[in-house]
Amino acid sequence: MPILYQKNKFLTCNLSVPFILLIGLLYRSFIAFWLLPGYDEGYYYLYTKHLDWSYFDHPIFVALTTGFGVWVTGVTSPFTLRIGTLILYTGSLYLLYLTSAKLFSKIAGKITLVLASIIPIFQLAFGIITLPDSPLIFFWSAALYCAVDEFFRKENQPYLPSYRLSILGVLIGLACLSKYHGFVLGFCLVAFCLSRQDYRTALISRWTVLGFFLFIATLFPLLFWNYQHDWISLRFQLFDRFVPVPNAPKTTYNIFNALIVLMVNVGLLFPTIGFPLWWVTCKSLFLEKYQLLAEKKLFIYWISLPLTFGLILLGGKQQILVTWPMPGYWGMILLLGFYGEKWLTYSKIWVKRWLIGTAIAINTILLLLLFHLNTGAFFQSHEYPFLKGFLTPETDPTTELIDVKQIREKVSQSSLLLKSLKKADFLFTNAYYLAGLIDLALEPLNDIPVTCFSYDRRGFDFWPDTDQWLGKNALYITLKRFHEMPELTNEFRAFFTEIKEIGTIEIERGGVVVNVFHVYEANNLLKPYVSTENSIR
Repeated sequence: MPILYQKNKFLTCNLSVPFILLIGLLYRSFIAFWLLPGYDEGYYYLYTKHLDWSYFDHPIFVALTTGFGVWVTGVTSPFTLRIGTLILYTGSLYLLYLTSAKLFSKIAGKITLVLASIIPIFQLAFGIITLPDSPLIFFWSAALYCAVDEFFRKENQPYLPSYRLSILGVLIGLACLSKYHGFVLGFCLVAFCLSRQDYRTALISRWTVLGFFLFIATLFPLLFWNYQHDWISLRFQLFDRFVPVPNAPKTTYNIFNALIVLMVNVGLLFPTIGFPLWWVTCKSLFLEKYQLLAEKKLFIYWISLPLTFGLILLGGKQQILVTWPMPGYWGMILLLGFYGEKWLTYSKIWVKRWLIGTAIAINTILLLLLFHLNTGAFFQSHEYPFLKGFLTPETDPTTELIDVKQIREKVSQSSLLLKSLKKADFLFTNAYYLAGLIDLALEPLNDIPVTCFSYDRRGFDFWPDTDQWLGKNALYITLKRFHEMPELTNEFRAFFTEIKEIGTIEIERGGVVVNVFHVYEANNLLKPYVSTENSIR
């Protein structure tokens, strides 16, 4: 993002906010077009084929966000799956700018906007890849703006509750329909009101009572689905998710693991943003004696720190996903934008260099990774003699991303695999996250149902199940690492008259084989699938 310095005035730009948003949208669209689909995106694509009030893993909005581009364009591709995310994140950035400008100033707002636009984990998890985090952060941002408009609309005047509290109930409900993190936001806003005597009247206001009923009404899809399914999703998120995997070794709390989570967070935010972010947070909390902005900073602490600190501490006990703490950091960026404006009084040129240098570094890295994803340029052995690589498929984590277009082409070029696909009644794999990618790849060749035979079936437990295919034939498709587990394939043999391997699909990048899928014919399903105790995820 361009940061201009002219006539001793730092302008977070001569460019308008809409133009900054447009540049960001075009850049993320470019990445979204060339980025291979992730496991989660394939799985959420299956949500769109099984529309329901809610789902086992997440509420409904991830299905709507994922399906939006497909329904509007009529085209199914990794890019169209991401159109909804691209649009929502642009809205999230604008709402974050408005929140910062209302709390502090337009300059602080533009610095905040630039920071949120370039942070790599924000770009990817909120703004490019289709995940529940995208609608979550949109409604989270809308709720923050509404809360700021409610609590800080008039300086030096007594607080009086308003209709905005009712709107806030709806927005928090919509955040909850995006991801269960929305409930944390509601808790944090209540805690903020309790922490300040002036705002406690908000909790007993008639507008809050109305907002609570609107919140419950907004949650209807989530509550109705859970009611139909014995509250299984809520039980999973609150309790079952934290139950150890059967036969896994017991773990004890390790503070060093929590510190690792913190360092990973800093790295994903990018060090030149992550370290200053934590510095200004700690400085503001423990070192500064502030009065003028006390309530505003307290607001930022409450909507940020409980989530970030809580999940960092949880990381000392068990593995957490990298996106889980990020909504908390989204709020903390408001504080960094405020301090960024203060730093202008000390050195405008260094603030300029900080933002421009960080933007260049982050986006160079992202573009290099995108280049490698599409060409394999960093592999030691590839088809480009003028490039000297340093990675192997075994040491490259990006090989987990699957080129679904290449799978489709390889199957269409094999008469045996194409014939078997045409005569199959359904497809299955042994991992829920593979099923969606396989469906994305092969649906244009033969649109047949896809299911999962696994210990961990997630949403497949609630979609049309295998009892409808008794006596039918299937294709079993799995990755090489699962093919090399004979006990897994042997488990599946008990459900079919015959299972036999008929071929492989080699996925290449730059002439290097990075993944191998094994394809089996499974004839005559004898009974509905039920996993055994020793099934492998």
